[in-house]
Amino acid sequence: MTSDASPFHPAELALQERVGRRKMLATPARRSIRDHLIPQHREFFQQLPFVVAGSIDAAGQPWASIVSGTPGFAHSPDHKHLRVDATPHPDDPLATNLALGSPVALLGIELATRRRNRLNGSVSAKDASGWTVAVTQSYGNCPQYIQSRDLHFVDSVSSPRAVKSDRLSAADKSLITRADTFFIASSNPHREDGESYGADVSHRGGRPGFVRIDNDSTLTVPDFIGNFFFNTIGNLQVNPRAGLLFADFSTGDALLLGTRASVIWEGDELRSFAGAQRLLRFEIEQTVRLNGVLPFRSDGSVHYAPELARTGAWDTY
Repeated sequence: MTSDASPFHPAELALQERVGRRKMLATPARRSIRDHLIPQHREFFQQLPFVVAGSIDAAGQPWASIVSGTPGFAHSPDHKHLRVDATPHPDDPLATNLALGSPVALLGIELATRRRNRLNGSVSAKDASGWTVAVTQSYGNCPQYIQSRDLHFVDSVSSPRAVKSDRLSAADKSLITRADTFFIASSNPHREDGESYGADVSHRGGRPGFVRIDNDSTLTVPDFIGNFFFNTIGNLQVNPRAGLLFADFSTGDALLLGTRASVIWEGDELRSFAGAQRLLRFEIEQTVRLNGVLPFRSDGSVHYAPELARTGAWDTY
């Protein structure tokens, strides 16, 4: 970034000001959030078996998706582009959302090492074997709340038709109850020059059960202390739509949710969960379930992030 340009939009800056971190973040953020991929990040994406993608559909709904392949399927031909040699499942909203020029975000995350990198940009090329992202923002993220697990590829993968609904099924609830990880896509469509700030996708982690199922169409999640960038929360302040992705690494199932989100900043409900800085509430409007779609599995062993020692569980309030 140039010395006088902020990588944050006004809603993110307002939240940084709210918690007293705006001035502290100004200079480091300009140095770490780049408009290109540095060599370390180019190498990192190339060694991954999957990336998480954030995209936006024609109605303005963000979606989070997983795209996977043999390591090397995501690679950087130059420092301004990332090529993804893989195509989404046809029932995944990402398949329709990858139009030329459309905003897209990628999260590269290596579960075994807890490394992750963020990339935001737009689709600059697309063909039958994949697509290319032109980079507008690229930066590393700390390993907080990432559960470490090993993945191995399986010999065959099903290509199921999606099961779609407007509420959670019993199987969906079971997956969410067991989840220690999910991904959240958001977007900010507003800029004074008429252009879009684009899509973003991020990671959230906690102990199994940290995602509370309130009913068939409502989830509540604690939001823990992070890097104070407020990328996700800042987006939700101006566009309260979010796409959630739950991946079952033991079965290969993927559950995608289109939601409307709200942020709870205070109250007894917030205080009932130790370590929560705020709560995120998601009202589910669309569900897309793809059973057995992921080409890799975990053996079930999980090493929980050490930061979870500072967090609790849902208490009655």
